[in-house]
Amino acid sequence: MKSARFLLGSWVLQRKDDTPPPKASKTVVPKSKPRPPSPQFPLASFLWPAKKSTSQWVILPLVLMAVGLFRWTTGFWGYSGFNTPPMHGDLEAQRHWMEITTHLPMSQWYFYDLQYWGLDYPPLTAYHSWLLGRVGSIIDPSWFALSTSRGIESQLLKVYMRASVLVSEYFVYIPAAIILNRKLGRIRGLSSWESSVALVAVLMQPATILIDHAHFQYNTVMLGFTLASISSILAGRALWGCVFFVAALCYKQMALYYAPAMFAYLVGICAVQGFNFSRFFSIAVVTITSFAICFAPLLLGSIYDQYRGISAFTAREAILPPLLAELPISFNEQSWYFPPLLQLTQLIHRIFPFARGLFEDKVANMWCAIHTAHKLTQYPLGQMQRISTVVTLISILPSTMTISLFPRAELLPWAMASTAWGFYLCSFQVHEKSVLLPLLPMTILLGSDGGLGTELRAWIGWANMLGVWTLFPLLKRDELRMPYGVLTLLWSYLLGLPPTSLSLYFGRQSSNGGLNILTKLVHLGFYVVMIAWHIGEAFVPPPEGKPDLWVVLNVLIGFAGFGVCFIWCNWQLILRSGMMEDYFGDRQRMEAAQKMKEKRQ
Repeated sequence: MKSARFLLGSWVLQRKDDTPPPKASKTVVPKSKPRPPSPQFPLASFLWPAKKSTSQWVILPLVLMAVGLFRWTTGFWGYSGFNTPPMHGDLEAQRHWMEITTHLPMSQWYFYDLQYWGLDYPPLTAYHSWLLGRVGSIIDPSWFALSTSRGIESQLLKVYMRASVLVSEYFVYIPAAIILNRKLGRIRGLSSWESSVALVAVLMQPATILIDHAHFQYNTVMLGFTLASISSILAGRALWGCVFFVAALCYKQMALYYAPAMFAYLVGICAVQGFNFSRFFSIAVVTITSFAICFAPLLLGSIYDQYRGISAFTAREAILPPLLAELPISFNEQSWYFPPLLQLTQLIHRIFPFARGLFEDKVANMWCAIHTAHKLTQYPLGQMQRISTVVTLISILPSTMTISLFPRAELLPWAMASTAWGFYLCSFQVHEKSVLLPLLPMTILLGSDGGLGTELRAWIGWANMLGVWTLFPLLKRDELRMPYGVLTLLWSYLLGLPPTSLSLYFGRQSSNGGLNILTKLVHLGFYVVMIAWHIGEAFVPPPEGKPDLWVVLNVLIGFAGFGVCFIWCNWQLILRSGMMEDYFGDRQRMEAAQKMKEKRQ
């Protein structure tokens, strides 16, 4: 019995000795949850609640109402030519075109009183003016009474003219921008919410609103046709792209800024992978037919006017167009073909102002910048025309060659921006408002892959801020300082750009795959200079002998900045085309082959 107890006790003690010591308690550190995504800039913050739960078809009407409200309230301010007789300004020019198109026969539209805002845009502008003049005459015929309505500035007429811009934009530009924005988003797999954010940024672009709805123009009609052309090409409908682009050219000749890129792309899709004759023939036929349809009413109208005994030469101060007068062939003025020939030559004479100087006003391009130091007016006009043509062709050569060798539809906006910058900087008779053309294809890229990221948003935002800044001297003459300041600062705030925010250049956004040091220095340097210029222009009067000092500085700074934009767009086009990858890939293969050959030897 005792022995059994002894053995049991020994076994219990052994088990206690074998029991491992209790493990030290560990402090359990809870795993940190990943930081939820947050909006990177204020515009994204405004639309953030609608990212998941709200239908995008609810967002779109709200967006259209908001951007329409900003456009309409911008029209409450002054406009080009307000209370400045005898010529007034652009609003009077547009009203006058409605006057002559609704009262005169078609054959006289491009001949009538050319010294007082003679019609100098292509036929679609004339037809648009006719339509608006007809509608306005129903409301009040005195607005467009021939000759007696010149310089009229009634309040109701201003409301009608402002409304005509808004309605035209909502019929052409805004639908085209929406469709293209959605198309870019789908191609790159962006969500509809991201596309909505980009759409608001595009439609709130300050330069476009200020020029069309404050200064007063109808540029968005031409720009809308251009966007419709790009959208059609992205959808694989090149023929419809040709139709819409011809419409843009036939509305405003400024669309020629895009023509080299469009032409090079169409040539590329016909020729790069073997010459496709059927596609080339279809494009040629559709393009020629589209031009014929646009010009047909004017040309047929001139034939009909001759049949009725009405001649263009009965119009006030009508003279034979220089192009027709210089031809070594004499024409029978009573023949049926003479009226359309007369109209065509007069159209070319009016649309392309070769008789004017290299530039009319101070604009931030090459020739005006050179003129500040070396007067170009001492050279013959014809010589300067030829020089500007050659320089322009050289400037657009890299982009046209790239898009023709790599004809991919997603590269087209980059190519169009590059050629438009080349034309703006180097071509003949550039206006300040022409900066809208290179800015449009750049801005629409906010809706592409990475468009709302750090790099593209910084570059596109900087180009737009610089572009609208160069418009300030023009807007100042129209007493539009307030809408300029409000719309420009609002856009910079919405996109998180200087001077309202530095988050793109410093902080978390900058550190996460942000901008390189050179880009930061260039952008911030220009932002500082633009702010300093505004302070100096507002508080420091120019010297007596140099009244245009601040405008000249605006030209020089703007030209330098636009030159950087031109180089950047061309570089982005080349990089995205894959040309550099092919080049370096070929070099690596050649070097590898050379090393293998050396080893064998």
